[in-house]
Amino acid sequence: MFRRRESVPFSFVAEADRFRSNVTPPPRERTTVSQLAGRSLVGLTVVAGLIGSLILGLPALSPAQGPSQTQQTEAAHGR
Repeated sequence: MFRRRESVPFSFVAEADRFRSNVTPPPRERTTVSQLAGRSLVGLTVVAGLIGSLILGLPALSPAQGPSQTQQTEAAHGR
């Protein structure tokens, strides 16, 4: 009725954990002044854009006050 499944050998996974490479990765290049300035400029531009959109968008998000005069179309006046 029930078939017995064959066990899958996972010994290669255990061996992979013990394997260590003797090759070291190359050292990271140091960031130049121009790259650092460019990254800072991009960051400041993004932050300034977010702040600008917030400043310009706040009046649109505030609850609107009703107009002091009610506007009516010519059709409402009757002809």
